[in-house]
Amino acid sequence: MPPANHSPTDADAPPLRRGLLQVSGVVIDVLQKIERLPRPGEEIHAVAGLVSAGGGFNALAAARRAGADAAYGGALGRGQFADLARAALAAEGVAALQARVQEVDQGFCVVLVERGGERAYVYNAGAERQATAEDLARLPAADFAWALIGGYAAPDPPARDIFAEWLLGLPRSVRPMFDPTPLVLGLDPSRVAAALARADWVSANRREAEALTGEGEPESSAAALARGREGAVVRDGARGCWLAREGTAPRPIAGFPVAAVDTTGAGDAHVGAFIAALIAGRAADEAARFANAAAALSVTRLGAATAPSLAETLAFLAERG
Repeated sequence: MPPANHSPTDADAPPLRRGLLQVSGVVIDVLQKIERLPRPGEEIHAVAGLVSAGGGFNALAAARRAGADAAYGGALGRGQFADLARAALAAEGVAALQARVQEVDQGFCVVLVERGGERAYVYNAGAERQATAEDLARLPAADFAWALIGGYAAPDPPARDIFAEWLLGLPRSVRPMFDPTPLVLGLDPSRVAAALARADWVSANRREAEALTGEGEPESSAAALARGREGAVVRDGARGCWLAREGTAPRPIAGFPVAAVDTTGAGDAHVGAFIAALIAGRAADEAARFANAAAALSVTRLGAATAPSLAETLAFLAERG
């Protein structure tokens, strides 16, 4: 008997051709590329910097550039950061579906990128955390094949978790993907239980997967995350990812070594590209390899929303055999 949250798989249904609805918050990234993190009280100079849309925007941009239709169902506010977010969504052809405008500006994230591409974050919440249950209920969720929710949608306790409630109420035709994001590291595992209960897929990096499952190796954490759902992906940096399906042994999907400039947003590029590949009808292992290629290309560029186009990813895969 299939699990309660079973959705159509590659084997038992034709591929769904509709697009992706993303409700995780779009924020603004204020990125500084530095040689090293400063010591307390020290001032250092950045070697590069940029201000751009980030957070939930990154996976949306990745899915769009990989050929999928996508829409933003999260909240937008008023102010200079909110204006930047709206412009970025419009530039990617992503519709913003929330009818109500929040009376605060969009949140922002300070991103410090060290030599070698490693990074640290400081997040300041804004309009993206201000949606209500009524706002989410008005979204045309049934029009989409996939819904993506991540850590930037997680409310601060003791707030009511309207996003988890929304996930649990989704039509069975919608396949939810849960991406915990680094924010899950600061949450009690019980805070994400509802999201995990409805998610047909989970995509997490190695550290997030360990926090969710208690399993230290990506193979075993992928297997744990796949239980009771369609599948799970555990991203393992340049090594690629582990793909696990319900009832089968996890498989390593090799990555593509590149010279990393900035690893910010690589996981988002992977998630968006993976969903877009599934929407296009690729099998899960092919989608994971496609996503590995998109993520590899994204880290060769400075910034978070640096996912490649479909043509760039296909050319990269052709070059790599």
